[in-house]
Amino acid sequence: MASTLRTPPKFVPTLTTVLDLPAEPVAAEVAKPPPSSPAPPVDLAEAVALPPAEQRSEAEIVRLEEQLLHRVLQRVDLSLEERLSDAVSAAVQQQLDAMVPRLRGEIEAVLRALVIEAMAAELSENTGSTPASGA
Repeated sequence: MASTLRTPPKFVPTLTTVLDLPAEPVAAEVAKPPPSSPAPPVDLAEAVALPPAEQRSEAEIVRLEEQLLHRVLQRVDLSLEERLSDAVSAAVQQQLDAMVPRLRGEIEAVLRALVIEAMAAELSENTGSTPASGA
């Protein structure tokens, strides 16, 4: 099986501090057998860089990336729905505010034309008639 080297993302922080660790705990951890059950989900708040002795396999890295991607997409989905709703509401309200004067002008013009037509029709039907008066 050929080893595939993964290139890290462009903006990966570089660790610059070297810590001197006692040799005993590291040797004790290396002597432990690997866990047979899958690792529990990783909490991002507790995520740390792994020492070279504890590098993960390609399958573990892919699984962790998928878990991270899934959690990030869940957070984005929750925030996106709320923010899109707010943005759409604001845009619709702005459009309605801009439409009100124009709609009033259109309604006024239509109503004025209807009244003028109705008055003209009424006056043309009753031309020459005298108003009903007591004379």
